[in-house]
Amino acid sequence: MDLILWRHADAGEPVPDPAEDLQRKLTSKGEKQAARMADWLNRFLPESTRVLVSPALRCQQTAQALGRKFQTREALGPGGTVGNLLTLARWPDRREPVLIVGHQPTLGLTAASLMAGQQGLAEAADTPAAHATPAWSVRKGAVWWLRHRERGGVAEVVLVSARSPDNL
Repeated sequence: MDLILWRHADAGEPVPDPAEDLQRKLTSKGEKQAARMADWLNRFLPESTRVLVSPALRCQQTAQALGRKFQTREALGPGGTVGNLLTLARWPDRREPVLIVGHQPTLGLTAASLMAGQQGLAEAADTPAAHATPAWSVRKGAVWWLRHRERGGVAEVVLVSARSPDNL
């Protein structure tokens, strides 16, 4: 299974009020970042890829740049958990790839947990900081493409690609 984690593109600085922050739009820089990354993704993503997106406007706008159908999931919003993300993605059992458009630190925690072999710990987490693995930094607009595979009867997670829209 492939799990692609895409952090929303640049939307300026967060605002203190959570309701207002959900309505924060992409900046013009963010729109360009989203378009560049969407072009790159569309070259490699299979048509069968399922796209799940945070309800935050900046994530919705980032996903719209892809030009594909997507589903909004409240559990992927700011403050979402690694466990909820993995459950929504049906990691590692789904046959088709899943693209998640979301936020830090959840995306970085997910990548760190899976790459460090702590999937069970990540799935049990009920807050983003509930486990020992620190969040890895995922730049705004960047993609981390992870793959679950079995090799010699042993499950492993490999990093297929990590891309920033600024270096495509």
